[in-house]
Amino acid sequence: MKYLVMLCDGMADYPVESLGGKTPLETAATPVMDKLAETAQVGLVKTVADGMKPGSDVANLSVLGYDPEVYYTGRSPLEAGSIGIDMKKTDVSLRCNLVTITDEPVYEDKTIVDYCAGDISTEDAKILIDYLAENLNNEEFTLYSGVSYRHCLIWDNGTLDIGNMTPPHDITGKPIKEYVPKHENAAKLYELMKKSYELLKDHPLNKERIAKGLRPANSMWLWGEGIRANLDPFKEKYGLTASMISAVDLLKGIGKFSDMAVVEVDGATGYIDTNFEGKAKAAIDEFKRGQDFVYIHVEAPDECGHRNETDNKVKSIETIDKLILGPVVEELRKMGDFKVLVTPDHPTPLSLMTHTNDAVPFIIYDSRKEYGGVKGGFSEASAKSTGLYIEKGFTMMKKFIEE
Repeated sequence: MKYLVMLCDGMADYPVESLGGKTPLETAATPVMDKLAETAQVGLVKTVADGMKPGSDVANLSVLGYDPEVYYTGRSPLEAGSIGIDMKKTDVSLRCNLVTITDEPVYEDKTIVDYCAGDISTEDAKILIDYLAENLNNEEFTLYSGVSYRHCLIWDNGTLDIGNMTPPHDITGKPIKEYVPKHENAAKLYELMKKSYELLKDHPLNKERIAKGLRPANSMWLWGEGIRANLDPFKEKYGLTASMISAVDLLKGIGKFSDMAVVEVDGATGYIDTNFEGKAKAAIDEFKRGQDFVYIHVEAPDECGHRNETDNKVKSIETIDKLILGPVVEELRKMGDFKVLVTPDHPTPLSLMTHTNDAVPFIIYDSRKEYGGVKGGFSEASAKSTGLYIEKGFTMMKKFIEE
């Protein structure tokens, strides 16, 4: 038996006026999902419990069967693990975004224009993070470069008692005055953020980016604090050899800490220009080499939601269906019995440009069985219509594998 999870990050949404009152998932042409849904178990799952932040960290842990209330220690430690940082028990890790902010003289008066600095390339980002590290690293703080706009700060003997550190994608277009760290224990972190602007605003690379019509990465923004993560090995939990395929450090970190094989795909970006075909090929190769379980994570719908890119969100869903899910399912049919789980981790509504903790639609398809399923297409509404509801998201993986 082979098991495929097609995780469409942020795919779920609310009805959109410009789409005629439909969601992007309802609008998108998804013949593969729709066909699977006709004979599958289809319903809604609550991946993020009330009271927890609806981040991809909490939600993906839940989908993978790890109760976030037991295993979650913060977002950044998962990312830190993926880029090879061996955190000490006394370390605190923080996500460091390279962002674009406005140029008012006082830092607090600035506005976040872009939480990802124009989707800055990993190569450009490394130059800037290395420059910041040269000027800001000390015995207490160390910066590490990651992928694209996503990087890491390690705080030696740090504390989690630092108040509210707001994700920049939640406040794009808003003045940062109400969101800068105000807790006394976060004062040093805020100073690093302010110093980063002074260092980056006139950096030659940023001047070059502006000349090319690109957004400058003129500040870092810290958030997502946490301590070293410890996950039970996936094989010990479910008896399956497993692989993780993703462009983003967060999912690679979850894969690493759960002892999954983490597969690198050339050209995987985390956005709509990602290498969809490469992810499909990587999944097929993992199954062919004997892996039981493959988790394909695609970030593109989420990024489009954060950027309020309606057409691109629809396109990203269609491309996942056509270039990843279709080819992988076709190969699985040649290998024997298989099961497929298709789901978002959380909604990223275009109207809000951030995550919510609403329940999300799912498909659990079993090549050996026929369920009632849904006709007329897989969507938030059709999933709700079945009445099947999984209240605790972390229990869905056991249902997927064992039932």
